Amino acid sequence: MNIVLLHKNLRISDNAALYNGCNSEKTLIIYAYDKSYWLESGRSYRQFKFCLDCLSQLTENLKKLNRKLFIFNGNLNELSVWIEKNYPQSKIFVNQSTDTKNYRDQFNSFKNFFLDRNRLNIFEDFGIQTQNFDREKWSLDWHKIMKKELLPAPNKSSTDFKKIPLGLLPFNNFKKTFLKNTSTIEGSFQPGGEDNARKLLSSFLKNRANGYSLKMSSPIEAESSCSRLSPHITFGSISLRTIFHELMENINSSPYQRDLLSFKKRLHWHCHFIQKLETEPELEFRSMHPMCDSLRDSENKELTEKWILGETGFPFLDACTTFLRKKGWINFRMRAMIMSFASYNLWQPWQKTSPLLAELFVDYEPGIHICQVQMQSGVTGINLPRIYSVLKQSKDQDPSATWIKGQIKSLKDAAPKNIHDAELIEIYHDKIVDLKSSARKAREEVWSIRKGSNFKKIAKEVYLKHGSRLKRA
Repeated sequence: MNIVLLHKNLRISDNAALYNGCNSEKTLIIYAYDKSYWLESGRSYRQFKFCLDCLSQLTENLKKLNRKLFIFNGNLNELSVWIEKNYPQSKIFVNQSTDTKNYRDQFNSFKNFFLDRNRLNIFEDFGIQTQNFDREKWSLDWHKIMKKELLPAPNKSSTDFKKIPLGLLPFNNFKKTFLKNTSTIEGSFQPGGEDNARKLLSSFLKNRANGYSLKMSSPIEAESSCSRLSPHITFGSISLRTIFHELMENINSSPYQRDLLSFKKRLHWHCHFIQKLETEPELEFRSMHPMCDSLRDSENKELTEKWILGETGFPFLDACTTFLRKKGWINFRMRAMIMSFASYNLWQPWQKTSPLLAELFVDYEPGIHICQVQMQSGVTGINLPRIYSVLKQSKDQDPSATWIKGQIKSLKDAAPKNIHDAELIEIYHDKIVDLKSSARKAREEVWSIRKGSNFKKIAKEVYLKHGSRLKRA
């Protein structure tokens, strides 16, 4: 018996574990639903809803191949016991995944147990170096991985599971029970699934990429001009390699070549950031430059709550947070601004604010999110601190304040100038902080430790481990 264990690569095509694991007539395809994993800080129902969409379509695609998807209700430690009890001679096929501590620790135990018995086959995902890590040749390796031939869908099976294996649930049964016992949440979130991913990729390459390199900075234009593939990449309803291949087939003949070249860079950066967490898992909890952990030593829960609820008194910032809460997505620049405000103007520890923000993102990818949070908090040691001005961004991104008013209905009659300047006494939330003085104080605090020779020495070590070599490649 072969067992294919799914975690994030929830697709039928270019799926190494699924393709290789289905070389047997008898193959069990299992998704382990670990409730504690989905209750972790940073996780949310909106993310699992997208995951369910992906699993639903995968189930339908597997059905065409006379194969089924089963759910194991439990964590990886419990799954390893179940496998040993029921299928002690089985071979296990799984795709590598960079994730948070809970999953990582359990997967390492699972991996070591079955590797010792020569029964585990692990297939690398994205462009991540899991062995022989070498930043100097990282970019070269990434391109080699991306250029590899795409894998087709797995073989069709001539047999079927007449009887449901003891301890497993058919996916549709699990989904029905789960949705019945789960309260719905408001929001117009992206639907998951391989078909949706491919439609997004096609429409982006054909027309939506027009102006992408400029429009991606605007929360108004980015909603349709960005690829919107990020949650699909996170949950693997399309492989990064598939995107890369389609991109390279179109880029030379596209009228949007400049935009697609910009998009290509972001595929590279995607893996570059995940590599940081893969290389140094401790980044989930501590700053990339360890001296920076002494900067913010306490949390003001009242300030943090107003920030994450979009009640700071700064309309553009609050509009961005409101949009994010409703859509589960917002463009990169606005993500950076939201985080910058929490870390610099409110001076809150990123370890406290990061999970709250992560919960709102349908496309939450720990390696990217955690490392970007640290960048926007000035704690990497290798990136210059950048404090976003929410007032300047308001005027630049939404001059007429039309978009802001669309998110915050109570401001529909307010003058754009008053909105941009956050001068809305008696008609809006009080400002929770003074922007100028808080930014000045933050700048002084950050640069006070960056000037020291010891800081610079450690920063050099950080660069050697995590810094990009893209220009050299």
